[in-house]
Amino acid sequence: MAAEPQLDAIDRSILNALQQNGRLSNIELARQVHLSPSACLRRVKQLEDAGVIAQYVALVNPKAVGKQGLSYTIINLERVSPAALAAFEQAVRDSPDILDCFYVAGSNDYLIRFAYRDSEDLERMHSQVLMHLPEVARSNSMLVLRTVKKTTAFEL
Repeated sequence: MAAEPQLDAIDRSILNALQQNGRLSNIELARQVHLSPSACLRRVKQLEDAGVIAQYVALVNPKAVGKQGLSYTIINLERVSPAALAAFEQAVRDSPDILDCFYVAGSNDYLIRFAYRDSEDLERMHSQVLMHLPEVARSNSMLVLRTVKKTTAFEL
């Protein structure tokens, strides 16, 4: 296993600033963290190369693209063999409807997150997507009523 990168105060400042606004120009980022632009760019590149900065993305507002609902669904498989897990996980990766999938410890096998337009789309997700994934025995969905807190930023 690779050693955990050692982050100093400047690295943490860079990461905090980019977690708040990934579109900061290097000049603005350098100003915020009190570095020269060349030193700042070098630090960001090191963080990228070390895998600390995994990627840059635009976070889309689900409601703005017609996804009114959010579901967290627990999935239990018929069998938990290496072949069954591999088949299920590949099918999940191939499904554009599934936003996240986590293999979990405890009495359940997976936790899936997906967004849906309306009750008909929710039914489609359950009957045509989730229940057609390999080895699925049962599912249990929790529908989000209101988001109290949502962040992509890690405390550094």
